[in-house]
Parts: sequence; structure tokens; C-alpha cells
Amino acid sequence: MDYYFSKTLETLFDEAVQKTTDALKREGFGVISEINIHEKLKEKLNVDFRRYKILGACNPPYAYKALQAEDKIGTMLPCNVIVQEISENQIEVAAVNPVASMMAIQNSILENIAKEITVKLQSVINAL
Repeated sequence: MDYYFSKTLETLFDEAVQKTTDALKREGFGVISEINIHEKLKEKLNVDFRRYKILGACNPPYAYKALQAEDKIGTMLPCNVIVQEISENQIEVAAVNPVASMMAIQNSILENIAKEITVKLQSVINAL
């Protein structure tokens, strides 16, 4: 089982970020954090790295259910979605596979929540 699913888009980087954010919203997710890896690596290590952004996506009702089922699940929240520039106008969007990331946790309630979130994140990627 892959730990992510992805799609490559032919678009500008910023457009891909916006399309991804919009698709997440349609599935009930908000972006609660953004990490611009390109900028951080330049700032901290003075290295050039391709445009790469991590979007921390959260679906509040599902996050609440997950926290009720497993109090340490916050270590794995939010669901990360990356947008990275492969080449000019070739942008890959990838989302974590919650089922794969939750395999180590023995909790049947959480397993069902992970399956539902997986469907939603796959819908996001497929909609791009």
C-alpha cells in the first residue's frame, strides 16, 4: 500500500496551490498551516530547492472524531498535502494516505475514520 496518492498538473505553481486549496475546501477541509520548504531551506541552509509547499489540511468533524477515538492521534494531524514543482509548469500534488499512516494504530474506530478521510483526499486529488 502506498503512503500517498498524487497527480501531476500542467499549470503554474501558485495556480496548483490555489486549485488544491479549493478542492480541499469542497471536501470539507481547511488549510490550517502552510510550510514553504523552498523558502525555509534558503533561510536556514542557504540552499536552492524547487518550489515545494506543505499544506496542513484539517477536516474538523473528522479530526474531532479521531481525537475522541485516540487521544494521541494529534501526533499525526493534520493531513499533509504537498505541492511541488517537478519542472516548469509541471506540478505534482500528493496527499498522505491516512489508511497507510494509521496502520500501526490498533483502533477499529480510527480505522473507519481513516478510510473515510482517504476517500475524501482521493477525491481532492482526482478533482485536480
